Amino acid sequence: MRRVYYLLALPVVAGGLLLVFQVRGCDESRASAVAIPLDQVPAPLVKTAKEKLPEVTFDHARRLPNGNYEIRGKAKNGKVREVELTAASEVVEIE
Repeated sequence: MRRVYYLLALPVVAGGLLLVFQVRGCDESRASAVAIPLDQVPAPLVKTAKEKLPEVTFDHARRLPNGNYEIRGKAKNGKVREVELTAASEVVEIE
């Protein structure tokens, strides 16, 4: 009898997982971001990122579809940190 319940529950669980993945999806801004060398990021943006996270060694950047830049690096403890900035050097988000 338990096998029947498991077989009946399987489509419900699978359907729920599909719904979760469709709702959450992936972050499209990151999926279509374009990697750029750090030396091609405008200097004021790199300066602002270093001011906000002085303990981080930044190593690469991406230009997001909305025109913002995401500058990423590692802190001394090994944690990956990133700063999202507008083209006018305004901080959008720090992770």
